[in-house]
Amino acid sequence: MNQPTSPGSAPLPATLDDFMAQALVMELDAAQRYNEFADMMETHNNPEVAEWFRKMAVIEGKHATQIMAEMGWKEAPAHVTTPVFEGFEAPESAPIDDVHYLMQPWHVLQLALANEERAERFFAHLASVATVESVRKAALALQEEEREHVALVKAWMLKVPQPDSNWDHDPDPPRNDE
Repeated sequence: MNQPTSPGSAPLPATLDDFMAQALVMELDAAQRYNEFADMMETHNNPEVAEWFRKMAVIEGKHATQIMAEMGWKEAPAHVTTPVFEGFEAPESAPIDDVHYLMQPWHVLQLALANEERAERFFAHLASVATVESVRKAALALQEEEREHVALVKAWMLKVPQPDSNWDHDPDPPRNDE
């Protein structure tokens, strides 16, 4: 008998523990990705954007810590399959190709908004297909949490300037003279 799958490649969680383990992995993946983006921005001497990515990584890390506390886990469960949704990434992880070395804080928030909206859709869909009531309720609660994150990111976006259309023009681009 085949186990039903969630809106990606991961099996539908059969228990609340399975579901929360997947949610934990999503948060940890998002924090790791944001830290990778921050490292990239530091390498390209874009400290303001690096700082925004670090801020997003901290927020995702806090979400992971919250899940661990709620579940009473001392360490993350082993061998959890990361759910994939609407592409090849976890719901809250932006593809590396979406990062540009000249991006500005507004762009970081655009990525964060897309991640939070995708996570909200993921949990909404999971709640609609869940066969276990505790999983359905937890998915609805996480959907609402992601909806709040969407509103937070949108509020932040009002506080940073939207870049000019030529934001990615580099008068002294990197060269490879080999």
